[in-house]
Amino acid sequence: MSRARIRLAIAVCASALAIGTLPAAAHAAPAGRSTPASTPAGRYHQQAETIRQIPLQGAVNVRDLGGYPTWTGGRVRQGLVYRSDALGKLTPADVTALSGLGLAKVVDFRIPVEVQYDGADRLPAGLTATSRPVSDLGLYATLLGAISSGDPATQERMLGGGRAEAYMRDIYRTFVTGPENRAQFATTLREIADGRQGPLLYHCTSGKDRTGWMSYVLLRALAVPESTATSDYLASNAFRAAYDAQVRAGLKQSGRMQNPDLLIPLQEVRQDYLDAATAQMDADYGGFYGYLTDGLGLDLRTLAKLQDKLVR
Repeated sequence: MSRARIRLAIAVCASALAIGTLPAAAHAAPAGRSTPASTPAGRYHQQAETIRQIPLQGAVNVRDLGGYPTWTGGRVRQGLVYRSDALGKLTPADVTALSGLGLAKVVDFRIPVEVQYDGADRLPAGLTATSRPVSDLGLYATLLGAISSGDPATQERMLGGGRAEAYMRDIYRTFVTGPENRAQFATTLREIADGRQGPLLYHCTSGKDRTGWMSYVLLRALAVPESTATSDYLASNAFRAAYDAQVRAGLKQSGRMQNPDLLIPLQEVRQDYLDAATAQMDADYGGFYGYLTDGLGLDLRTLAKLQDKLVR
């Protein structure tokens, strides 16, 4: 890449990021829909045609992050970065489909206990997941304990009364405050920016929280409008809804949970969870650009390399 092109990319990236909230590109509303564009559902419908799901049987939240328009007039390239839920339950046909993506690297944000209970990733031959754990503040162990107790009173005490929602907000804040968490996200962003790095997929257990935050940060770093990055984050609810409902039904039918709806705040992504992280980001670093440069330690050259590689 020429020096002039590097300077241009840096200038575009820096100016776009410094703005913080970028103006969203206009989208035509799908025919027959009356959902207000200002609502999360409306934003999802506006962006739904851009989201590229990879349909698999053993994972429900696998997506190509490419295709989104940027504030600078470009579009995120497809086939370079993928986000997903855990890949331990893939069928042979799924593994074959995954091999067609030409992945060079898979990054696993799960902590060891999650891998222990849910299983290691099933990947195409020659591909091994890189473990890069991001803390869940003990949520997975807490959830296992609540379910295994089989006691409605214990489950209510652990998850009811807004406690599950508060737990989720605390987790999101640690995406910003936790030094080790920041290091894991930063390393992944540097790898994505590396021109020698082939297509990369990152994931956690449900592909919605740690993976959702990583995707939100990456898209905004590429000058994708904040509203679009938020819509990508919230879209996990649509992709996971049927599977998560089956999990709750199974727990009720087995007698392990009398009120499995206690799990809904843990199964969903919510605007206020994302807001908890961005508010922390504003408090600690003065905004998104400060989080990228001071929190994650990314220099302008790396941010420019992200733009050059991923935006056409």
